[in-house]
Parts: sequence; C-alpha cells; structure tokens
Amino acid sequence: MARNDHGNPQGRCAVLVGPQGSGKTTLFEDMLFAAGAIPRRGTVKDGTTTGDTGAEARARLMSTEPNMAAFDYLGDGWTLIDCPGAVDLAHDAQCAMAVADIVVVVAEPVSDRAAALAPVLKFLDDRAIPHLLYVNKMDQPEASVRATLHALQAVSARPLVLRAIPIREGGRITGHVDLVSERAFRWNPHRPSDLIALPDAARPDEAQARTEMLEKLADFDDGLMEDLLEDTVPPPAEIYDNLSRDLAADLIVPVFFGSAENENGITRLMKALRHDAPGPDATAARLNLPAGEPLAQVFRTAWAGQQGKLSWARIWRGEVRDGASLGERVGGVLAPFGRKLTPKPAAQAGEVVALGRLAEARTGDLLTPQGRLAADWPDPPEPVHALAIRAERPSDEVKLSAALTRLCEEDPALRCRHLAETGETLLEGQGETHLALALARMKADSGLSVTRERPQVPFRETITQGTTIHARHKKQSGGHGEFADVTLEIRPQPRGAGFAFDDRITGGVVPKQYIPAVQKGVEAFLTKGPLGHPMVDVAVTLTDGGYHTVDSSDMAFQKAAQKAMAEAMPSCGSLLLEPVLQVALAVPSEFTPRVQRIVTGRRGQLLGFDTRPGWPGWDEVQALIPQAETHDLIAELRAASLGTGSFRCSFAHLQETVPPPAARAARG
Repeated sequence: MARNDHGNPQGRCAVLVGPQGSGKTTLFEDMLFAAGAIPRRGTVKDGTTTGDTGAEARARLMSTEPNMAAFDYLGDGWTLIDCPGAVDLAHDAQCAMAVADIVVVVAEPVSDRAAALAPVLKFLDDRAIPHLLYVNKMDQPEASVRATLHALQAVSARPLVLRAIPIREGGRITGHVDLVSERAFRWNPHRPSDLIALPDAARPDEAQARTEMLEKLADFDDGLMEDLLEDTVPPPAEIYDNLSRDLAADLIVPVFFGSAENENGITRLMKALRHDAPGPDATAARLNLPAGEPLAQVFRTAWAGQQGKLSWARIWRGEVRDGASLGERVGGVLAPFGRKLTPKPAAQAGEVVALGRLAEARTGDLLTPQGRLAADWPDPPEPVHALAIRAERPSDEVKLSAALTRLCEEDPALRCRHLAETGETLLEGQGETHLALALARMKADSGLSVTRERPQVPFRETITQGTTIHARHKKQSGGHGEFADVTLEIRPQPRGAGFAFDDRITGGVVPKQYIPAVQKGVEAFLTKGPLGHPMVDVAVTLTDGGYHTVDSSDMAFQKAAQKAMAEAMPSCGSLLLEPVLQVALAVPSEFTPRVQRIVTGRRGQLLGFDTRPGWPGWDEVQALIPQAETHDLIAELRAASLGTGSFRCSFAHLQETVPPPAARAARG
C-alpha cells in the first residue's frame, strides 16, 4: 500500500487501454462493482454502464473519451481511467498513461490481433511505465493462453510473465491456478470463484509454468537465481516481492486472464493492482518531477457547459484546495465518477480531479504556486485526415472560429488552419471518426452546424512553350490618363524553379521606377492562370516598352503587364500540375505487401522499404503519392494492418496531370 510521509494511504491511478472491442468498458464496470463502488453492474448492451454515457458513445457503442471514476478499495483510494480503444483517439490514451502509476493493457485471446497492441506496448516501454496484461474473453472455446502469450511476446520488448494457468473442462477454460500461491479456482459466472483442489491433470502444466515464471524473475535477481540452481524452492513472499519490484521498474509484464463479461478473474486483477502498483511518490520520482508542494499535472482539458473550462489533473504532491493558487486561482475541485462530478474542498497527493477555471493551463502543464512549468509530454501525432468545413449560416463564421480554437485546446491531436489560396478552413485530425466526434462535440457545446467537404487539392499551372508579346494600356478620361507600353518575353522554367523576372531595358524606354510595377502586374496575373490555379515555373523578361511623361504610372504599367500575360497565354500552352507527396508508411512487416499494393493502387511510386527505426518487426515503406490520392489513405492503411498503420508525409514536387472535368469543360 502506497503511503505518504505521514503514513496515510495515497491515492493511486490505474489506466485501462487496449484495442476497440477488447472489453475495457465492461472490465471498468466489473472493477467498480468488485470494489463496491456501484450497487449493481451495468452492461454495454443495455446502455447502463458507469462509463460511455455520452450520446455519441451510446450511439456508436464505443468509448469516445476517457471514463474516470474515483473509489476506495479495501481502504485504498483509487482512480480508474478507461481510455477509448479507437486508434483515432490514441492520443487521449497516451495522455492518461503519462500520469498513471500502472496501466492495464486489455487484450483478446486472438493471436492474429496481437499486432494491434504494438504501438501501446512500445509507448509504455519507451516511457518505462509499469504495466500488466489482462487477456479478456478467455471463456471462448477457441481461447488459448499459450498461443496468445506467444503472439503478444512478439510485440512486447519486456518479458511476459504468466501469473496463472487455465483449468480446462470439456474444451473450455473454467478456472485458473495461481502460479505463486499454487491455489486453484473454479470460475462462476457473475459470482465469486470457488477455491478447489489442484486438479491432477493440471499439475504438470502448473509445475512447468511456475518454473518458467521463476526463471524469468531470476534474470533480475541473483539471489533467486542461486535458489533455482540449488533446487531451493523460494517462499511465496519472496516471489511476490520480486514481482512487485520488477513490475515497478518496468522489467517484466505480468499476465492475467479472465472474462470481463462473466466477471471472472476480476478480483485477482484487483488484488494484483493493490499489492503491486507503485504509489504517486514512486511515479513522480520515475518522471523526474520537480520538488515542491503542491504540484499537479494537467493531462486533459475539457469544457463542461456552465462549469466552463475543466483541467483534469493528477495531484503529485501536497494538497490542492478550492481557491488555491496554481499560477492562477483554482475555481473548484471536482472528483469524477463517470459523468458525475462531485465538488470537494481539497485534493490530496495521488488523486485525479478536475480543476475549474484555469484559463492559462494547457494539457501537459505542471502546475505550481509559482506558475506553469513545461514537462516531458507525449507529442500529439501529425494529422492524417482533413475536412474542409464552414458554418451553415454565414453569420456564425466568427462563432465557428472561437469554437474551433476551443476544440483544438481540448484535443491537441486536432489542428485547424485557414488556407488563403482556397478560402477553406481545414479541420485536421487522426481519421474520419476523430473529426466526426469533434464536430459532434462542437455542435452539442456550441450549437454550431457545419458543412463538411473533401479539401481542394492545391493544383498549379505552368506553360509548355515561350513567346514574346507586346501590349499597350491606354485610357483617357479627362485630366491625367493612363498609358503604359510593354514587351514581355515569356518562357517556361524547369520544374520547381519557381518564378523569375528580369529586364533588358536600354535607353530608358521604360523608366526604372516603373519596372517593379511591371513585375507586380505579372505576379498578380500568375495568382490565377487560365485553368483557375496559381501559375509556377515561369520566367518573364521585360525587353522593351514606352511611357508618357504625364499619363504613365505604376498602376498603368501593372495593367499593361497583366494584359500582356493574358494575351500571351493561348500561345504558351497551359499545363496542369498536381502536388506529389513523399510518404513514409509504417506497418508491421507482415503487412508490408498489402501496403505496397495500396501505394500502386493510388497512382503511387514505390521507392523501397526498410526496417522502421526503433520498431523491431516493423517496416517503413517509402513512396511518392499524388496528394489527390491521400485523402482517405489512413482508412485503407489501417484496414489493411489491424489499425496499426500510420504515415507521415511532406511535399515532394509537382507533376503533370490531367485537368479535372470542370477545368476541361471550361476550356471547351
């Protein structure tokens, strides 16, 4: 039990993570029920669970935001956080894991889906966060502990240590044998397990599995290694100490199993958390947090109607009271239990609470009485999907801008930007589901409805051949008129060379003060070429011209230059260019052939592939793909890789393409 310097129990925080559909929300409900925190157990099917009470969560039958609940279990204070499993919402899970004392990774007994846990396990190992595995749905006839363990070990950098073996009857798992206490239990659906005699049929497997467990622990304890070499049986207390110590140091990953749907294996999991999870002091030391009290860290930002901005924070040290100063005045301390928030006068070290009305606090900040401190925090992933949005009512545009700013503050994995070229406002994020949930949340909070479209591709135009053109702008309207005469030599540039302007004026036929105006007029024309897109890779030289001492002006020469460019275009041959992106697609090696087919199916060019740095068993495929083909790339990539695939991209070059139908029709 974790205690503070005064001997009082400290609150601990456990986080549930795992792929969508692995049963985390049911496990969350089971753990609350087992702890006596709720009087009856709700179900996802009936919509009666403590978590996932929002309209979108109920409609989609999936977690759309972290579910949090504070409760007591056998005298200890706990906060349990159930994180969304959708890969679009992975950053929510990362932020919660960053403040956890221990993480429970929920898996399914399906070997083919083990790869889906690779990103989560790598994140935990990279940050040395203590974690254990709970293999759910082990009541299924095809469930195999050994096969699942073998598949999961392939995606875990830490050794997996099985804590129990299954008891099988009639081809189904009906109980387990604890490998430390060597006690056997028969499962009962929705009732406590029965303690039974160790079945004779299970003894050989139990002895082998126990030896394997001890050998893995002995890799980190010389004394235990000596006991094994001397055939000395270590006492259970020594084994438990080794398990707790190695787990806290992220040297091993204990593995438990059960059935959340039938409430099997829940009590064993709860006891393991109670005995083995580090406390907040140990976690703060692991994170190298600064000294001083009080100290809190924001891991989630949310807006909650009349309550305003809420900063969800883990209290690391000291006490945070309502009205206290953490750089700014705390406007309320709220304890979570699902959707219910209960005001309390103060929060102690270890607790997870919502702090009200901290206008300047941002996700990841460390809060102290002296102000906000930056901390090592998970970077939000780069956007991989975008929508062009606008308010349905033009009068709501200003309101939309404020709502989007708030939305991106709540969720750092979202990004909003305005494209001056197309006039579009882009909302970018981690996938179609991510953006749909964000817009639904915005509508619920702000009452804003938006239209959403596929973003326009930033096409460019260029020319295929050069020409020389003469143009004169002359206008008389009483008083000073307008006069300018120019001769321009226009020629194509190599791809990527951009725009170039110079002059070969001699004899002052165009005074020097007007030459910049000619360039300005040319550049103004190039912002929108004959096909309706900006023009690039064009060189223009002013070779000759004429002026009037009274009627010439900068504006007249700009107009003459634009007229010359417009008259020259039919002779120059317009060519449409599309942007091509350099794309790096990362997937487990077994999915690499699928990714290569995706690239070629999207008019892409494969450049090769290599091992992904720092990711054993993963490849990174390099390719060139037209930007027009990347809009829904992330959806196809994830579908082909059990949700594990990701990509990053950058502009590579422009290449010739066929004009879109609308452009071809406009040209006749």
